[in-house]
Amino acid sequence: MATFLYKLGRLAFRRRHFVALIWVALLTLAGVGAASAPAPGTTSFSIPGTEAQKAFDLLEQRFPGASADGGTGRIVFKAPEGEKMTDADNKAIVAKTTKELSDGSEVVSVTDPFTTNAVSEDGTVAYTSVKYDAPGMELTDTTRDALEAAGDDARAAGLTVDIGGDALQAAAEPGAAGEIVGLALAAVVLVITLGSLVAAGLPLLTAIIGVGIGVSTITALANALDLGDTTSTLALMIGLAVGIDYALFIVSRYRGELADGRDREEAAGRATGTAGSAVVFAGLTVVIALAGLAVVNVPMLTKMGLAAAGTVVVAVLIALTMIPALLGYAGRTIRPAGEKRKSRKKKSEKFETSDRSGNADKPQAAAKAGLGTRWAHFVIRRPATVLLLGVVGLGAIAVPVTQLELGLPDEGSQPTSTTQRRAYDLLSDGFGPGFNGPLMIVVDAEKSEDPKAAVATVTDGIKGLKDVVTVTPAAFNKAGDTATITVIPNSKPSSTQTEDLVHAIRDEGAGIKADTGAEVLVTGTTAMNIDFSQKLNDALIPYLGLVVGLAFLLLIVVFRSILVPLKAALGFLLSVLAALGAVVAVFQWGWLGGLLGVEETGPIMSMMPIFMVGVVFGLAMDYEVFLVTRMREAYVHGETPAQAIVTGFRHSSRVVAAAAVIMMAVFGGFITSSEQMIKMIGFGLAIAVFFDAFVVRMAIVPAVLALLGKKAWWLPKWLDRALPNVDVEGEGLKALDSRNSDSDPDNDRELVRA
Repeated sequence: MATFLYKLGRLAFRRRHFVALIWVALLTLAGVGAASAPAPGTTSFSIPGTEAQKAFDLLEQRFPGASADGGTGRIVFKAPEGEKMTDADNKAIVAKTTKELSDGSEVVSVTDPFTTNAVSEDGTVAYTSVKYDAPGMELTDTTRDALEAAGDDARAAGLTVDIGGDALQAAAEPGAAGEIVGLALAAVVLVITLGSLVAAGLPLLTAIIGVGIGVSTITALANALDLGDTTSTLALMIGLAVGIDYALFIVSRYRGELADGRDREEAAGRATGTAGSAVVFAGLTVVIALAGLAVVNVPMLTKMGLAAAGTVVVAVLIALTMIPALLGYAGRTIRPAGEKRKSRKKKSEKFETSDRSGNADKPQAAAKAGLGTRWAHFVIRRPATVLLLGVVGLGAIAVPVTQLELGLPDEGSQPTSTTQRRAYDLLSDGFGPGFNGPLMIVVDAEKSEDPKAAVATVTDGIKGLKDVVTVTPAAFNKAGDTATITVIPNSKPSSTQTEDLVHAIRDEGAGIKADTGAEVLVTGTTAMNIDFSQKLNDALIPYLGLVVGLAFLLLIVVFRSILVPLKAALGFLLSVLAALGAVVAVFQWGWLGGLLGVEETGPIMSMMPIFMVGVVFGLAMDYEVFLVTRMREAYVHGETPAQAIVTGFRHSSRVVAAAAVIMMAVFGGFITSSEQMIKMIGFGLAIAVFFDAFVVRMAIVPAVLALLGKKAWWLPKWLDRALPNVDVEGEGLKALDSRNSDSDPDNDRELVRA
């Protein structure tokens, strides 16, 4: 592989105009496709195989035209101090509001709070429910605007009016300011690491081009493939992070090759052949982790994973082709690694020569030993201590995971400045928290001898359950074989009490089916969230086994070792558990919540564990591949295991640290989002990168390798013969060292001058 990529890098360097033209054309094509594509339609959320989804499908079949999955809006009114909603003037205001809503497009029904008993006991709060014929995410902007404006007249008359429901659900987008801050921090780190504005600009430019192609393609296909806006957010987040990192590793290796005296075309080829090989395998681990989300069998997650994986593939291809091409354009503006330092060193030598102390060796020695080298020597001297501190520290941070509560965010997790959150609080105060998450019971009595008696039995059974406030009368379909019942819990939608109630109703339904033949199904947004969380929990272990197993096999091929990939996988598990522990402490317990803008604590988003496993595993393996391949390269070339660790750190630690800081900056930018879900994802990924890069890869990994010595690189002979030789270390390029640069027929190459 190294030889093939070496040739590809040199070709891209020589044919830079052609390569640049191809990528610019692809970006233009994707941009035109995104601009001319029809607006995204439905972004349906289905969970195949769950009871809640089965109930929705049954409703569509038995109640045609009822828009079972249609969006809902809720307008909550509160009377002024000393008045009640039942006062004649206030009733007239509410009647006018409901009349305006009824005349709107896409509206199926609007309830009258005074005929549906939707007025609080003290008479101060009332609410109107609006039903639409399309899902909340499909509603037009005109419909949403009409809903938001419906309460303007009531507000003008002195009522407090707030609006909730999924009809106001908008695409969760990260704040543009957060992205800009992340990119700005990444730029600063790149300039410090590479020492040149031009060199720092290349990774940023290629990452932006890669993300532009990926996100534009997703936008162009959104309508045809039913892709939600969260898909673009994930692709943007991952694409920026890996795009910058992959380009950084190749540019850094290029500067190192220049420092060894190679001409620019040869340096570009060798950088692509060596660092590019690591980029390919690092990218493969990320793709495996993201594409593996299909195992969960939730269409939304599958599409998110595949779209983000496609963006990673684009980032790898750009790093392997466009970076060498841009290096050709950059010419001598990108200097060999350490050139400025050598210049300063020469000045220092002159100064020390004239110094009467004559002690010129000390600054030279200090210049040779960088921070990475000094840290590697420290770890080698005290591997057991470093290993123990790293494992115990991350283990302590992971302790909150034992109290992990999963759920999906509801309107109660919105910022208090939003009308949805205020409507949620008004309903909770006036009627109880359960009114924000009613349960819909679907009774399929088609096989029952007496459907009405069966439904009555279901109603009576539910009324006797704990944590039930209200059970509405059953509503039958035209055939009289299916009925719906609304149940209002006593607890808020995301509480464990409501989850227990859902399970209790289902247990009650199992006995009723045995007695009457009627099947009882629980659905609604709250039940759907509970089923979604359970499905993700059930899929976590199989997913983890698949992703870690495939990546383990891949890393065996890369490192030609059993223990190194095993250590990599165990280190990842430690870092992801610690990151989840930090997420629980902040978003569930509220620690440092004020600092991060977390206004409401609650259950952790149900997809967070499996999502973090997928994304963080891919990124963790990036650092493992980039750092340890350089150690393996040194070991293969004859160094002792301890020397190889130091060499790997000397060449890679600074770049790996910079890459980690860049990823943290990119992910950290999403913490500024007002959406709790995006904020949680940004924080979780940023803290996970910190733990994995700086604790696991920089401390635990070298400590384990130092303790293992030569055993770290052990591989059974039969397996060594069976495995393909992918040559990540660039062993095949050694034959090129003796080639005379003047024999190259291309006289266009630029030589590095001292």
